[in-house]
Amino acid sequence: MQRRSINSRAIASIGYDAENEILEIEFRDTGDIYHYYDVELAVYEELLLSDSAGGYFNHYIRNLHEECRVH
Repeated sequence: MQRRSINSRAIASIGYDAENEILEIEFRDTGDIYHYYDVELAVYEELLLSDSAGGYFNHYIRNLHEECRVH
């Protein structure tokens, strides 16, 4: 999955697999990469457009979707 860099203090890059509804996030502080499952396309798009990607992540993704550390 290809990720794109975003302007965020917390998140370095994000990618999205629309067919499987998987959101991939690379965190800036640790370099860890996680997959979040059953994430709707609208959530990914809103994350891209949000003024605070970290805040959006904490409110709409974290603890609401199954996650798996992949790197």
